[in-house]
Amino acid sequence: MLARFGRFVLTGIANSLVGWAVIFAGLMAGLTAVAANVAGYGVGLLLSFTLNRHYVFGVRGAVSGGEVMRFLVVFFLAFAVNLVVLLGSACVFGLSPVMAQVPAIVAYTAVFFLLSQFFVFRRADSE
Repeated sequence: MLARFGRFVLTGIANSLVGWAVIFAGLMAGLTAVAANVAGYGVGLLLSFTLNRHYVFGVRGAVSGGEVMRFLVVFFLAFAVNLVVLLGSACVFGLSPVMAQVPAIVAYTAVFFLLSQFFVFRRADSE
């Protein structure tokens, strides 16, 4: 599972870099900040799903609608946990906004990985 987690982290770095590149390219092409962010996050989510499904969790075959929905639910849940930890770290523990990102990112990554492993990318025979 440690090797899988390493692949998960590399996938997260890759989709973040691609998402940022799309955002900055969109801004340079004249898109509004909102449009550029929507495009960047959309591309990043699509890349994340694809790389996690194949490279990290080794799922093959046709993509199911349930799998996509589980992925989106888990993404939003992990993001919500990220925000709770971010705000809690800043408000309750007095961490600066920059330092509060550290536990927030750790929480997001742990939640997203575990739920992806045990809920999102379960094998096709369990569908």
